[in-house]
Amino acid sequence: MRGTGVDHLDLVVSDLERSLNFYRQLLEPLGYLCASDIVGERGERVVYLGGPGVVSVSLRQAQMSGGYDRYRVGIHHLAFEAPSREIVDERLRWVRQQGLEVENDPKEYDYRPGYYAGFFYDPDGIKLEVVHVP
Repeated sequence: MRGTGVDHLDLVVSDLERSLNFYRQLLEPLGYLCASDIVGERGERVVYLGGPGVVSVSLRQAQMSGGYDRYRVGIHHLAFEAPSREIVDERLRWVRQQGLEVENDPKEYDYRPGYYAGFFYDPDGIKLEVVHVP
């Protein structure tokens, strides 16, 4: 039983297959080993990515036009927990290899003792973070 208080998070993306490929590759080393489909409230395909001890993330195809802006109402960014600094570094190297924009290379931040993170953008421009806190 998890005790995070969050069961899952749904993301709306512009291209479900592209984003599913990206997120599966990004998250597998972080423990997101399972994928399951459901039918959403409008009949759309929704794919949940999850695994033991992680908060599931789902992806669904956008049904309205318009781009993402983290300074509008909605999510600013999403942080994924990594088991080590080495995994943070490895994931940011992988992001660069995919040709995606990196906002900040991994480094320590003053948010909490030992907070080590890197920030980047998914294919739709959603800001993501991979973080390790000992």
